[in-house]
Amino acid sequence: MTNEMNKKCVDECVACAQECETCATQCCAPAGGEMADCLRTCLDCAALCWLCASLCSRDSQFCGDICRLCATVCNACADRCSKHDAEQCQRCAEACGRCAEACQAMAA
Repeated sequence: MTNEMNKKCVDECVACAQECETCATQCCAPAGGEMADCLRTCLDCAALCWLCASLCSRDSQFCGDICRLCATVCNACADRCSKHDAEQCQRCAEACGRCAEACQAMAA
């Protein structure tokens, strides 16, 4: 793993976490029950992205493992959010896709 890959992963995780938290509070929560699964997925994804950024920032021995899991959750969140028309949901899906790619590269 290179320092450049590590920095890209951290940057994408932070950006994804921010988009997921915004999506959860601006789109999912106000919509109520119909988007409860999306809300939970966004919050799970944000929490994992923050953790992944933290572990990768300190070059943890568990970076590869957490990156693998983060990529899985980011892909699930991207899939859920891409089904909604709201602009924030679409931004969240795009950020999750970029983060999943960066995390997969780190996990390889």
